[in-house]
Amino acid sequence: MKTFILVCTVAAATLATTACVPGQQMTRSGGGGEGGSDVRMVTITQETVAQRPVAAVLPQELTNYKGEGYRIQPGDTLIVTVWDHPELTTPAGNQQQAVTNGRLVQPDGTFYFPYAGKINVTGMSIEDLRSTLSTRLAKYIQNPQLDVNVVGFGSRVALQGAFEDTTPQEVTTVPLTLSQAIGRGRIDVEQADLAGFVLTRDGRNYPLDLDALNRDGKVAADIFLKPGDRLFLPFNDRKEVYVVGEVLRPQALTFKTTYMTLTQALGRSGGLNPVTSKGEAVYVIRGIEEMQQIPATVYQLDAKSPAAFALGDKFQLKPGDVVWVGPAGVTRWNRFLSQLLPLSAIVSNAAAAQYDMTR
Repeated sequence: MKTFILVCTVAAATLATTACVPGQQMTRSGGGGEGGSDVRMVTITQETVAQRPVAAVLPQELTNYKGEGYRIQPGDTLIVTVWDHPELTTPAGNQQQAVTNGRLVQPDGTFYFPYAGKINVTGMSIEDLRSTLSTRLAKYIQNPQLDVNVVGFGSRVALQGAFEDTTPQEVTTVPLTLSQAIGRGRIDVEQADLAGFVLTRDGRNYPLDLDALNRDGKVAADIFLKPGDRLFLPFNDRKEVYVVGEVLRPQALTFKTTYMTLTQALGRSGGLNPVTSKGEAVYVIRGIEEMQQIPATVYQLDAKSPAAFALGDKFQLKPGDVVWVGPAGVTRWNRFLSQLLPLSAIVSNAAAAQYDMTR
């Protein structure tokens, strides 16, 4: 009897101190931590989610570029055919491959051809070079007939990041488009951040949200690429939201799209735990940048009704957000009891030992 009275006394004293109840709690006056910093609680309502995302638009500088005829670049290999003069056309012999008889455009952009000398051909079109060679060879060959072809291309578009194949792609006489380059590189769909795509041209970065540009049945206008363009598709390993608390599968979630909604995050985590969760205690704690503000902003979704998830489907999460689902009161009580019962066993054992010693 004395042991029972002692256990009840300990339980009553513990219940008087709410801080002893296990589990995190969120209040409007404090963040539940040791610092007790103020929290500005914002309820998720139709007004909260009313703002629509700004439609993604392609930069005009990119859409205005429609491609152009091929321009010779350093690294190209050119074949010059002079009719009736095989010694100029195939100096390595007719049995050799065309590229063997080709002539390389040097890194400084110059190109050498017998009797025509060294010519700076960078940026020239095929027609420009043909005309220049014809004029120079006319001093040695009467009415020269010649043709110029590119058999090796030195122009490249670089691919970096979450592509399965990052081999630089040639820019040939057939214009290369952005969709073609992406298709050949093959996006790593599990690890790519489609919203973070960047095209770099002439030293300027152009962010292109591939997800937003091709959403809701829309297909973005194609972009013609230029030699020297760089395509960077970041990985999504740093684009995470964290779902913790009373859900079936607490975890960090990566996402490759422009945003993830609150409902999507809860759904991918298995949903609210029907036994332990408290429906009105669904909170979104904004990422590090906004947490530096005083007071910090925490968004609350009242999910007691399933209709609340329609609101959650419109609430957009940001990388670094923490979604926390609080426990129901009975859950905290059960956890309290699970910690109290071992304590009662200790008290009981101690009392029994004391009784044995007094006998």
